[in-house]
Amino acid sequence: MSTLDLDSLIALAQSRRATRHFKPEELPDGVLSKLLEAARWAPSGYNLQPTRFVVVTDPATKAKLRLACMDQAQVAEAPAVVVFCGDRAVVRHNLGAMVAAERANGSMDAAYEAQMRKFIGLAFGTGPLGLGWLGKAIAPMLRPMLSIPSIPAVHRNFWLGKQAALCAMSFMLAAEAAGLNTCPMEGFDPTRLRKALGLPRGLVPMIVVPVGYTATPGVTKTRLSLDRP
Repeated sequence: MSTLDLDSLIALAQSRRATRHFKPEELPDGVLSKLLEAARWAPSGYNLQPTRFVVVTDPATKAKLRLACMDQAQVAEAPAVVVFCGDRAVVRHNLGAMVAAERANGSMDAAYEAQMRKFIGLAFGTGPLGLGWLGKAIAPMLRPMLSIPSIPAVHRNFWLGKQAALCAMSFMLAAEAAGLNTCPMEGFDPTRLRKALGLPRGLVPMIVVPVGYTATPGVTKTRLSLDRP
């Protein structure tokens, strides 16, 4: 049972704000692992868990990362930077392990496993038997009669970006709960970033999140009202 009441959760969300400058102060021992644990439990499509966390703490690597991130200072100033990446080969890498864990946990029976494997094969397949580009071609014709979901095989990076965003939000709320500050960033050159981190070809950088203690405390934020036109 959760010990966090709704009002406290709303207050936590209201207090979180992107910070552009960080103090040169290291993170407490073990806290980064706890933040990543919170991110690991974020939901993902089909429970495939395609997000990979690349943690950067080395000053020299952060300097390269800063250049890839349009020379934004927070990347070099923060004691740690987490790059949330999407695994384009997630079905091959994770499906078997996910199914085995779900079966062992009692969360999936044989019938549901068969259904899941069949659907994932179609949704992510790019070969002759998968939906792939054929699905993209026929979707406009079927949409007047049926609801057509976004097909990961066709829009792979878009799908991966949504999964990474869920993990990043969990990470940032956990950081706020730990008294830390973060800054979600989309402003980066993916090619230079991949080179700076030596990422394998199948990992796509989606969101960059520096984490640490803000050097500009007391700054608040605003949000538009729910009842706006």
